[in-house]
Amino acid sequence: MRNLKLLRTREFRNIQAPGKPQCFSLRTEQGTVLIGSERGLLEVVPATREVRNEVPLVAEGFLPEDGSGCVVGIQDLLDQESVCVATASGDVILCNLNTHQLECVGSVASGISVMSWSPDQELLLLATGQQTLIMMTKDFEPIMEKQIHQGDFGESKFVTVGWGQKETQFHGSEGRQAAFQMPMLEPALPWDDHRPRVTWRGDGQFFAVSVVCPETGARKVRVWNREFALQSTSEPVAGLGPALAWKPSGSLIASSQDKPNQQDIVFFEKNGLLHGQFPLPFIKDEVKVNDLLWNADSTVLAVWLEDLQREENSAPKTYVQLWTVGNYHWYLKQCLPFSACGKSKIVSLMWDPVTPYRLHILCQGWHYLCYDWHWTTDRSLGDSSSDMANVAVIDGHRVLVTVFRQSVVPPPMYTYRLLLPQPVNQVTFSAHPQKSNDLAVLDASNQISVYKCGDSPSADPTVKLGAVGESGFTVSLGTPHLEKRYEIQFESSEDQEEVNPLKLSFLTWIQEDVFLAVSHSHASPRSVIHHLTVASSETDGELGQLTVSSSVTVDGVIISLCCNSKTKSVALQLAGGQILKYLWESPSVAVEPWKNPGGVPVRFPYPCKQTELAVVGGEECVLGLTDRCRLFINDNEVASNITSFAVYDEFLLLTTHSHTCQCFCLRDASFKTLQASLSSSDAPNGEILRKVERGSRIVTVMPQDTKLVLQMPRGNLEVVHHRALVLAQIRKWLDKLMFKEAFECMRKLRINLNLIHDHNPKVFLENVEDFVKQIDSVNHINLFFTELKEEDVTETMYPPPVPGPERPPRGPNGGKVDLVCDAMRAAMESISPHKYLLSILTSHVKKSTPELEVVLQKIHELQGSAPPDPDAVSAEEALKYLLLLVDVNELYDHSLGTYNFDLVLMVAEKSQKDPKEYLPFLNTLKKMETNYQRFTIDKHLKRYEKAIGHLSKCGPEYFPECLNLIKDKNLYNEALKLYPPSSQQYKDVSIAYGEHLLQEHRHEAAGLVFARCGAHEKALDTFLAAGSWQQALCVAAQLSLSQDQLAGLGRVLAGKLVEQRKHSEAATVLEQYTQDYEEAVLLLLEGAAWEEALRLVYKYNRLDIIETNIKPSILEAQKNYMALLDSQTTTFSRHKKRLLVVRELKEQVQQRVHLDDDVARAQESDLFSETSSVMSGSNMSGKYSHSNSRTSARSSKNRRKAERKKHSLKEGSPMEELALLEALAEVVQSAEKLKDEIRCILKVLFLFEFDEQGRELQKAFEDTLQLMERSLPEIWTLRHQQDSATPVLGPTSTANSIMASYQQQKTSAPVLDAELFIPPKINKRTQWKLSLLE
Repeated sequence: MRNLKLLRTREFRNIQAPGKPQCFSLRTEQGTVLIGSERGLLEVVPATREVRNEVPLVAEGFLPEDGSGCVVGIQDLLDQESVCVATASGDVILCNLNTHQLECVGSVASGISVMSWSPDQELLLLATGQQTLIMMTKDFEPIMEKQIHQGDFGESKFVTVGWGQKETQFHGSEGRQAAFQMPMLEPALPWDDHRPRVTWRGDGQFFAVSVVCPETGARKVRVWNREFALQSTSEPVAGLGPALAWKPSGSLIASSQDKPNQQDIVFFEKNGLLHGQFPLPFIKDEVKVNDLLWNADSTVLAVWLEDLQREENSAPKTYVQLWTVGNYHWYLKQCLPFSACGKSKIVSLMWDPVTPYRLHILCQGWHYLCYDWHWTTDRSLGDSSSDMANVAVIDGHRVLVTVFRQSVVPPPMYTYRLLLPQPVNQVTFSAHPQKSNDLAVLDASNQISVYKCGDSPSADPTVKLGAVGESGFTVSLGTPHLEKRYEIQFESSEDQEEVNPLKLSFLTWIQEDVFLAVSHSHASPRSVIHHLTVASSETDGELGQLTVSSSVTVDGVIISLCCNSKTKSVALQLAGGQILKYLWESPSVAVEPWKNPGGVPVRFPYPCKQTELAVVGGEECVLGLTDRCRLFINDNEVASNITSFAVYDEFLLLTTHSHTCQCFCLRDASFKTLQASLSSSDAPNGEILRKVERGSRIVTVMPQDTKLVLQMPRGNLEVVHHRALVLAQIRKWLDKLMFKEAFECMRKLRINLNLIHDHNPKVFLENVEDFVKQIDSVNHINLFFTELKEEDVTETMYPPPVPGPERPPRGPNGGKVDLVCDAMRAAMESISPHKYLLSILTSHVKKSTPELEVVLQKIHELQGSAPPDPDAVSAEEALKYLLLLVDVNELYDHSLGTYNFDLVLMVAEKSQKDPKEYLPFLNTLKKMETNYQRFTIDKHLKRYEKAIGHLSKCGPEYFPECLNLIKDKNLYNEALKLYPPSSQQYKDVSIAYGEHLLQEHRHEAAGLVFARCGAHEKALDTFLAAGSWQQALCVAAQLSLSQDQLAGLGRVLAGKLVEQRKHSEAATVLEQYTQDYEEAVLLLLEGAAWEEALRLVYKYNRLDIIETNIKPSILEAQKNYMALLDSQTTTFSRHKKRLLVVRELKEQVQQRVHLDDDVARAQESDLFSETSSVMSGSNMSGKYSHSNSRTSARSSKNRRKAERKKHSLKEGSPMEELALLEALAEVVQSAEKLKDEIRCILKVLFLFEFDEQGRELQKAFEDTLQLMERSLPEIWTLRHQQDSATPVLGPTSTANSIMASYQQQKTSAPVLDAELFIPPKINKRTQWKLSLLE
């Protein structure tokens, strides 16, 4: 749904040259035009409008002096840096334009009618006057000559077995004789010049020749291959014209055909069969087709036509029409009318071989025109809901308009069409925000037709509905009507004989009755912006007048113009990339450079075919897209893979080469964020990106809606709802409290309905009554309830593009669902409780803890009374609906839990249960006492807490049954709350609870339970087993034990405490409860509690114990500490020495591996190296995974234990280094733990005057600590820590060395042993030394 828009026009005229131009060619590298005339060659530079070279051919004798000579072809040869010229007299001339040297490389006596080079310029084909074809090489060596007329079909002759032959078909009223009638071939057309035509396929493998057959007089098309072998001959086609053009893509060959009632452009396949056609917009014998030309990318077909007969008073014309195809329909996109006589007569035209949409035209009066076209989509520019999302497509005299807001009509169909008297060249929609559906049309006669929407007094005959409103259907669409047709009146014209038919480009309807248009100067590279206004006229004629109220000349060629309908800004782009701002509203109309926020003029690095204005981050910017898919915002390139883009409101939508459609919010965006999002290899979040079909392009966006219309390469349409547009529109609706529109959109497009609440919870809860009234549908409200969940979708599924204000954190239990259900239920009950009964029930069921009992009670109440409201539902309907939400068995259990048998029967009747199952059960329950009945129901429903509550009320005779249930279900804590602490039942439950705790080996807890209920004997035994000596002695005091019993109990407790190595506590028990202070002192000495032992000695005045026990114990302990320190020092030094040896051996092995690897790298290829490394890695990993399969099943504790066993201190073991590190760390840690003990013994050594022994011990311990402190940096080096954490990588590493390092780490440093590479800490702040001994 695109149109061809004129980008720029280049022209030069009135060249002072002899003769008349006959043909021309292009020198693409030099940017010049070669023109041949009856006098010679002329090389012209269109950019500077100057003649660079002039080569006279008359003086050299190649053309006659009388002016009767003719140049039939010109070709620029890039390889030879020369130009090949063929004359009608038969000369083939090679001309060097640098030296002006002429060389006749060949001559044909019979003359040359056609010269055609292959696209790769390797072959030359000449059609001679003797009806022969000569093929030559690029060096002009003849390859072969053949007759242009061939009798056979060619190598691709069809093979038929008789099926489908004309003789076997049914011929109707014509009779069987029609099968044997020979087709009558009409001779060539009267205006046919009988000259052959030659065209090459784009790859140069085939060429086609159209000639007039001498036998039949009709034209035929023959296809030859590159080896000059005839491939096929076209089927007989009556009225076949001379024009011929092979599509560069290779699929079709275009020609013309005169039919009885019309004239068509027909297409042949390579095998000579017809394959499609389209009619020209002329009647029979009105025009002739001079030539057909495909552009370089096969998308545009240029048709050169000329009038055959004209009235006496009217001058004949020639036309250049540009046709494109989409969805198998041919559209006439541009029509350029020229005069057929005088200087304006077209001599030749051709497409640019490099730039696909550049058309070159040469006229007879040495007038050269060059048009640059580009694709554009003409869409309405409004942003309000009144804009109908119109898209206009030009098709000859018609403008096909599709109203996408009303219906999506695929091309070539349309919603309505506008019929114009002349072919249409430009369409523009009004930039007025409230009148964006109005459009203006510029036709080939430079008249502007204005169509406006609104009430029309009568039906407009030029407007007709298309794909809507047929078959009796009524249309609610308001079509526009022709307001006025205007003729443009220019103030003055320097040149009365205007050749260029396209005077104006970039027509823009900027304001009511105000248009902007651009014209290009033919004398200099300048452009003129015309301000067109409607002239007031006294007579109300059919044709109005548009006058040029002002004109602004711009230095430079304007190649694009865009305006912003909101800000009224107009931006111009020059050919050099400069961006100008057109101040059309100022009193003195002028232009100024467009500046970026930094005040620097904006300039695109490359010319952009499509430009738009948009507000990015609060600043108005110019967006441009080049033909190389590079997107610029101001002068910053943000992406290089964009195929199309559109600006809608605050959004930028893009399609990319990676077949995605991305949507960005421009409100708070910046160049860097857009560039980062588009250049990132990671996929953006789901709201921004959407996958689309390959080759999709943006057609239009529905304003104030969620629809995005895309067009596929074939031409078909696809409407998508981009997630970013959908969520943005939903957020707007929710902000405006338009809940119904938001809900319908979310329901159709499967957006999670939690967004209605989560978008703004406070506003929703304040307006929940409006939400219910707007939705006004029980089913829709129920749907909203069913999708509710605690998750905040604005943080997970639909995060806003711009972070909003922080919300207060929710409670630990969430509570969103319960809050919404309660608020909705309150609103529905206040509006109409009977109408919204089902929704009210849903609100109870949907809560985090479903309130099924409340629901059942409401249904039961409804069963007893008939509500007067006609919208109310019955109890049966409510129950049926409830069964859709809740499982019937679960509902039956809940109804049973209400202890209401009527409710139970009501639910049971709706279930699939057999009455023989539940009726006897219910009858049995009815016969029971109330509390026992409820106990039975609760036990049946496995609600054991409630069950024991009801059973406890049944009396003491049911207590054994209750106690058994308590023991069975471990309901001790709940049961203890049911009985008073002074009751026997409370004591029995407590004793059972304590015994249960004993079975779980929780002795202390069991003792507490026994002590609380008064079972002191059991509590004493339990505390003894647990070792809780304080609690045991407390219970013993409550039992009033005798002195002997208490002493015996103390000795038992002391023995248990000694077993637990709690010597101080054991000594306390012996001293206080058995009065055996001597044994207490011995226990304190055994536990190295020297100071506490001294305290008891002096308390009981037993100083003799000092000499007999304390001093010998102190000296013995000093000797033991000395031996321990000596052992630790020896062990530490031995392990450290061995560790250094192991590390040295390890480094030698690594150096040897690298050396071997260098040798292998020099001998083997990279591929073999990678393959071997992959194989070795896979083999090793497979071996380890197999051997560790049993270990992986172990628990984590056992796994660590198994890993520890691998650390063997045996020399040469694979884990020796780890074992040494582990042993050294243990020695350091044990020495750290000795500090407190050493200080204690040093104090008593000094006290009893053992100074020598104290100094010896202090010196030995200090030496040991210093040795360890000095050795820590040597053992736990930083390099070895890094080696254990990172593999050997770098530019010098290979696959083998990397894999070896990984395998070495795998063998030497498992993950569980990572802490071994962390050095142990020695706390230097701990004060252990005794300064008195220094």
